[in-house]
Amino acid sequence: MTAAETGAKPARDSSEFPTQVRSMFDRIAGVYDVMNRVMTAGLDSRWRERAVDRAEVGPGDTALDVCCGTGDLAFALARRIGPDGRVVGSDFSERMLELAREKELAARDAGGAATAPVEFEWGDALELPYADASFDAVTVGFGVRNLADLDAGLVELTRVLRPGGRLVILEITTPQKPPLSVFFSMWFDRIVPLLGKAAGDPDAYSYLPDSVRRFPLPEPLAAKMDAAGLDGVRWLILAGGIIAIHSGEKRT
Repeated sequence: MTAAETGAKPARDSSEFPTQVRSMFDRIAGVYDVMNRVMTAGLDSRWRERAVDRAEVGPGDTALDVCCGTGDLAFALARRIGPDGRVVGSDFSERMLELAREKELAARDAGGAATAPVEFEWGDALELPYADASFDAVTVGFGVRNLADLDAGLVELTRVLRPGGRLVILEITTPQKPPLSVFFSMWFDRIVPLLGKAAGDPDAYSYLPDSVRRFPLPEPLAAKMDAAGLDGVRWLILAGGIIAIHSGEKRT
């Protein structure tokens, strides 16, 4: 029996890591939105809107949201792009995509014709099924730290951008100075795993603080984005140092 089949916490040094991550997100899909609201005190929606600000999309544009989960960032893009544009949400968790499609259908039934339709499609962030220069903007919300190869993933995200298009990454980052660093450690190392246990998947929510600790700090991430082919990389720090939004334009 594999680690993915047992529901164990993904181990990044394992060859099974991508399969474990996919299995984990399939397992937690049903509680994903609720846990996001609880862990962020409801601020995650505001952070997604700030990420869309950095994408600088407008009516008629095309956008791709990678690691889209249940679709909230893709829907935020769709509201800015309007009915004449196109938004694609891509994820490798089929269960997440099912929930995102249910949300899209509910939005259409409720009169969502003023927004761009969102197409939710299966895709691996390291091998996106789209041609070069397909999108005006690419976004990733709380997803790039789960990639098996971050550098290769950034190159792939950049590949599908048109020249001058914008890549935006919304991610948790680790505050470096007290008192926030102390609170952050207590919250992610102690409280979040307890919340995960209450939600029925302690392994998934003990993986979360591990993945954040391993993820590059804002400046090193910016350097990786520059190396992937992006110019003008900048970042915005929110929530006192817990959230970072990076953005850059594909070189022409």
